[in-house]
Amino acid sequence: MRRLLSFHALLVYLFLYLPILVVVALSFNESRRGVHFTGFTLKWYQGLFQDPRVLEYFANTLVVALVSTLVSTVLGTLLALGLVRYRFPGKGFLRYLLYVPVVVPDVVMGVSLLLLFAFSRELLGFPRLSLLTVLPLHTPSQVECVSRPVLSRLLLLDPALEEAARDLGARGFQTFLHVTLPLAWPGVAAGALLALTLSLDDFVVTFFTAGPGATTLPLYIYSSVKLGVSPKVHALSSLIVGLSAFFLALGYAISRRRL
Repeated sequence: MRRLLSFHALLVYLFLYLPILVVVALSFNESRRGVHFTGFTLKWYQGLFQDPRVLEYFANTLVVALVSTLVSTVLGTLLALGLVRYRFPGKGFLRYLLYVPVVVPDVVMGVSLLLLFAFSRELLGFPRLSLLTVLPLHTPSQVECVSRPVLSRLLLLDPALEEAARDLGARGFQTFLHVTLPLAWPGVAAGALLALTLSLDDFVVTFFTAGPGATTLPLYIYSSVKLGVSPKVHALSSLIVGLSAFFLALGYAISRRRL
């Protein structure tokens, strides 16, 4: 039975990751077309870093990811702290609302916000689609990604440590800054890195809410595939996968730190 389950797990992982490995392998293929490997080369990666459009789109991707991650980390941490440390009406309902950005399809969220922007533009004359209109829809799903690990971390903390700090004269903010936050930091950092990874990979939300001059790397890959899948697209996809895998691994390592 154990061998059967191990074989089943192996098939599942091959199904999930073998296509990614194929893309990575083809990014080093010297041939411009097809999947026949004719030789090893790094010219496609060199071409990416010499293309000003790719560098611009990479900058746009980083700006959206970093700003939305910063906002969602602050909001998610404060939300988790409020849910764990305080009692108030509707607390249970608020915890269930955290799942809304996850269960609602990205297409629905993108279309709804696009309509909201169009309605606002008709009445007030703004906003026009740009990088600023991408941020509001990246943030809600990222808040959930941050609040979950922070909430789990806070539940493991001993409230007596905070009470001791208050007994010694520390005020609420001082207690949070010098006691709660350092102890919860692994959860905060892990959640922030997960949120950053999701923002880097996002396509659907950005597709609906990005305007002229707000192209990100996933959007560029989508538009490039329409003209044919080239090793340059493989190389760019491999870089995004590698960057995302790095942040996920770093977040996992940080979350494994013990109190």
